[in-house]
Formats: sequence, structure tokens, C-alpha cells
Amino acid sequence: MTTEQLAANTIKALSMDGVQKANSGHPGAPMGMADLATILWARFLKVDPTDPQWPDRDRFVLSNGHASMLIYSLLHLSGFPMPLEQLQSFRQWGSHTAGHPEYAPELGIEMTTGPLGQGFGTGVGMAVAEVHLRSVFGPGLVDHRTWAFVSDGDLMEGISYETASLAGHLGLGKLTYLYDDNEISIDGSTDLTFTEDVPARFAAAGWHTVDIDGHDHDAIDEAIRQATAVADQPSLIIAHTHIGIGAPNKQDTAAAHGSPLGPEEIAGWRASVGWPDVDFHVPDQARQLFQTAMDRGTAARGEWESRLAETTADVRAEWDTYFDPQPITLEDPGFVVGESVATRASMGKLFDQIAENVPGFIGGAADLVASTKTEISFSGGFSRDNPAGRNIHFGIREHAMGTITNGIALHGGLRPYGATFFIFNDYMRPAVRLSALMDIPSIWVYTHDSFYLGEDGPTHQPIEQLASLRAMPNMMVFRPADAGEMLDTWQTVLNQSSPAVILGTRQGLPTMDRSQVSGGVSNGGYVLVEGTDVVIVATGSEVPLAIESAGLLDGEMSVRVVSMPCVELFLDQDDDYRRSVLGVDLPIVSVEAGATFGWERITGAEGLQIGIDHFGASAPTSRLAEEFGFTPEAVASSVRGWLGA
Repeated sequence: MTTEQLAANTIKALSMDGVQKANSGHPGAPMGMADLATILWARFLKVDPTDPQWPDRDRFVLSNGHASMLIYSLLHLSGFPMPLEQLQSFRQWGSHTAGHPEYAPELGIEMTTGPLGQGFGTGVGMAVAEVHLRSVFGPGLVDHRTWAFVSDGDLMEGISYETASLAGHLGLGKLTYLYDDNEISIDGSTDLTFTEDVPARFAAAGWHTVDIDGHDHDAIDEAIRQATAVADQPSLIIAHTHIGIGAPNKQDTAAAHGSPLGPEEIAGWRASVGWPDVDFHVPDQARQLFQTAMDRGTAARGEWESRLAETTADVRAEWDTYFDPQPITLEDPGFVVGESVATRASMGKLFDQIAENVPGFIGGAADLVASTKTEISFSGGFSRDNPAGRNIHFGIREHAMGTITNGIALHGGLRPYGATFFIFNDYMRPAVRLSALMDIPSIWVYTHDSFYLGEDGPTHQPIEQLASLRAMPNMMVFRPADAGEMLDTWQTVLNQSSPAVILGTRQGLPTMDRSQVSGGVSNGGYVLVEGTDVVIVATGSEVPLAIESAGLLDGEMSVRVVSMPCVELFLDQDDDYRRSVLGVDLPIVSVEAGATFGWERITGAEGLQIGIDHFGASAPTSRLAEEFGFTPEAVASSVRGWLGA
């Protein structure tokens, strides 16, 4: 038995043992991919366990995250901070070995995977980031590859179609995916549902493909070498494997997919390969093979650090602006108090300034740049011929845009955004959720943010989206009320490292004079108009509506108007600040052109929530406002009646 075969068997054994001890998990996939993993990690992958986050490392993504024992075994054997005790605590409380890999770059886990297809798409974003940064700094500082293991499930998910199409169009030659073609899913053979010609599909999308036996080490080596020699196409290595290989009764069956093999199967596998009857056995030769292979990455990192140290002061300073950004301050580009301007348009006036202050600012829209106003005017489009361009044309691929944006954010050095109409965030929700789960600085820009879209009708009018995004942990949702709040929103978002949603209107909103108010967007909410009897809290386009409504009630009652561009930030403030804004024991009304769900956190259970808890309609905006009760007279009447009752 060769040392590499011994190493592959070690991965299989650890995977079986970890799943069996947890009595939960997926042993078959890591067993089937152990040979692929051994050759890739032992002969090709450029990473350094002594510095898992050095910028020019290769990125490795396990897109089929259910095979998580595979990556945990590799990290342990290669000397990453993943001790054997962690593998023995697979899927247990407090361990780093969750059922699906969770983002922990300090441990060598590049992203959270689990929802199939997310790793496939995110890897494309990592490759986009690499080629863009290489165009800026040259191959001396940026020259690495993105690798991923993908499964039948990844290829069945629609996200793989979207991102594969764009990756082929862009010619991402440093992107290589190894496809574990084991022909088994949870319900049985993939012939039940998946009989397409995968090589033809990817060839049609502009990929280099090669078909191999996924257990033949020489064939794996040759396929990877072929892939790395193709400079202008991403590569898919279609590796025919046996799920649960070596299990005497469960190999090539769905029984090896999503549950422990059981003691008898494990004993049978051990006997067939002459493995000691010891749980979590790790031969010294296997550990030595992987850790010696990691010397390749350690040496590469040392050489890279020398090159970085030898660069000119100007290049080093530019590098730091990308990888060690400092706080920024945005300047008012000349917004005029009283002028009516859509917040999507005021945002557009900020984009060049943002790009000048944040050189790593990069992104685009899902075929809606002209509508979302999200263009860096002085930069060209990102393409295979112009990788230095900072405007990414995603096409009509919202889900791909989401995963690619996450991949760029995870790569490091860049601050990405993705833009579309607010209603279409539903098409990219899995990626948005993962950005929150990983707490990474993806920026989600959504315009046309309410039923005020008008004639396009209910299919295009977001109703429940605001409430649903506010329900998402770790996500800040900003709905600015005017140009000034939009400026402050971007400044707030760019000076923190969490994901954020920024909403813009289609219709014009008056620019407010906020020179005399205290607090602002960074506080989440603040008082615009003082009052002592009742509080109206509003966001976005409903803030001027609230002010007009308060004016109609003047003389009957003293109305305080509060703008709350970010509920999450407001709820993060201390009690004293929140009381200074909402008062003590004052009746509170919320006004927002969206679902009322969640506003009880601000108004209290006894408060009044004015919103729209039904779908919209196709009609001119003014008629919709009348029908849905979003006129100053209607709001004032609702407040008056509620207080009277």
C-alpha cells in the first residue's frame, strides 16, 4: 500500500468513526472523495497551517457540506488547529466540527456550506476576487487558485447553472471544481431525477471538462494538471466514485449517504484493508504525508512575504488600503434641502465618491444598473478582457449575484455589493442568509422598495420583504428617508464589517434639513420633530408622510416624529437613548409601506402599526397611496381615531 493510499484510508476511517460516534452524519461521501482529497491536498493545494489566512493562499471549498468529516479530517492531518478531540466531538455542542462546515478561516474553513450549490457559486466569487486583485497588484502578490468539491446535489441546484454560466463567460481559468459523481442521493440512484449530460452542459457554458476514475491516483493527478494548464476556462473534473467505498454491504447505496454505517460495516471495511480495530486511528505516515505537503504552502507564504516586503512604499500603501482599510468619511455632494430626489438617485451620486475612498469597492446589478443607479462611472466593466473593471455585469442572475458577492467578501481585500429591485431579493435569499450567518461584509442594495413602484403591480411590489429581512439575525436593514440619510447610511455601512441591506426609493423624496437634530443614522433612529403627546415612527418614504400627518394634527395634539432608518441599530442603543427618542409611556404609532409584522418591538403591543398587510395592485402611485391609506389625511385620521378609542 502506498503512503497516499494509506492517507486516503485514514480519511475514510476518521470519517466513519466520527459519524458513528456522533450517531449522526454522512460517511459515504467523504469516503468516496478521500482519494480526490488526498491527491489534491498532498500534491497541489497551496495553504499554510501556520498562517491559515495569509492573503495569497489557495481557497478550498467543500460545497457538498454534508461531507464535513472530510474537511475536518484533512485539516487535522495537515496540522491546522483542528485536534483529534474535535473530530471525536463531531456534531456536538461547542465543537468546531459542526454537521456542516461553518466559516472559520483561522481554522482553514473558508465558508459555511450546507445548502447545496452555495459553495459552487461562492467559489466563483472567490475566483473573481483573485483575478481582479491580480490585475491591480500583479502575479507577484496575487496568484492563487480556487478549488471546490461539488456533488450531484450541487449540480442539480439551479444556482450551479447561473454561476457556471457566468464563470465560463468570464473565463476564470484559476477555478477548478472536482465533481464527486457517485450517482447516489438520499432517495436512491440519481437516475431517478438526474440524467443530463453533465460534460456537455459545462462545455456549452465554456468550461474545460475531463472525465476520470475518482479512485485512480494517477488519473486524478493528470486531470488536475490538465486543469491548471488551461488559462482561460474554469475546469470541472468529473470523478466517478463509489459512495461508501469498501463498506461490504452499503457501498454504492443510499444507505451510505445520510446515516452511520454501523459497527458491522465499519468492521468489514477495516478487515478488507487491514485496518486496526481502533477508533480514530491515525498512522504516523499519513500524518507525515500531509504535514510535509503543507511545507509547500509554508514556503510559498515565506516567499510571498518577502516579495511584499520588497515592494515600493507606494505599492505597500496601496495594498494596505485594500487589506487594512481605515475609517472613511463621505462628503455631501451638494444635496439641496427641499429638493425632491429618489433615494436610489441620491445613492447613485455617492458611488464614485465611495469608489474613490474604498478602492476595493466592487460590484454590480442583476441587469438593472440603470434603474438601481449602482455604477462606478470612472471604471469599466469587469470582464475577461478587463479584469481591473469594478462594475460587474451579473446578468439576470440574482442568486448567482448573491453567492458571487459573498465569495468576493470572503476572499478579502474587496468590499462587494450586489443590487437589484427589492422584490427580487427573494431570488437570492439563501446567499443573503449565509452572509448573515457568516457575518461577512456583503452589501445588498435594493431599490424600488415598496408599493410605490405603482403600475408594475403586485408582482414587483415588496410587502413582506422588510419584515422578513429584519427577522434575520446579524443583518442590518437600512431604509433612508432622504439623500442625507442615504449618505449617512453608506458611511455607517462602510465603516463596519457586517452584512447590510440598503434600500432606495423609486419616487422622489424631499431632502430634509437635519442640521438641528441630534442623533442620526448611526443611532438607528432619532427625533426629527419634537412632540409630547404621541410619537409617530416612520422609515424611508413614510418619514415625510409622517411629518405632514403631524402637521395636520397640530392644534389637537403635540406629535413627535421619529425617523428610524435602521431598527436593528436603534435596538442596539442603550435604554437611555431609546427613551430619549421614544419618550416614556407615550403612545407610539409606526408608519411604513410594508408588512406591520415586527413593529410591536418599537410600538409595544398596545401601539398602532400602520402598514400594508396585503399584496399591492397595479395603478398609478397616487391612487395606490389613497387606496392603501398612505396619505397625510388618512394617517392623521388613523392616529386621531386610535387615540380617541
